[in-house]
Amino acid sequence: MTARSPSTFRIAAMPSHPDPATFTISELAQEFALTTRTIRFYEDEGLLAPRRAGQARIYGERERVRIKLILRGKRLGLSLTEIRELLDLYDVSRSERPQLMKFLEVLAARRAMLKQQREDIAIVLSEIEALERQCRKRLRRSPGDGAA
Repeated sequence: MTARSPSTFRIAAMPSHPDPATFTISELAQEFALTTRTIRFYEDEGLLAPRRAGQARIYGERERVRIKLILRGKRLGLSLTEIRELLDLYDVSRSERPQLMKFLEVLAARRAMLKQQREDIAIVLSEIEALERQCRKRLRRSPGDGAA
């Protein structure tokens, strides 16, 4: 039996596919127009879990996709807790179904809240318009403020 040289062993042990894409925190921050502090905050909140190589964080495609989903959730007005619950559902079951069912529930609740806010805004705008009309009417009736 012949012994392999260390370099031959490393070549033979390398996977046949290239390493998955990795990103630095700065690359992700630039891609998503975030600060590195924001990304570290998401990590502290349990939304991201990069690998570590010493002190360096190594982000993979999983974290990149999670940042996209976090930002989408924020645009929809979801709290970080709601976003975490949705992300955790996928991690636990590895199936989209529970995640999609929960997402539909969250979206329905968000839609109801936004509709209520829209109604509230319409009421306030009507009140503002009425007050503006009253002020203009009083100004027309008043010849001046009496100041010389």
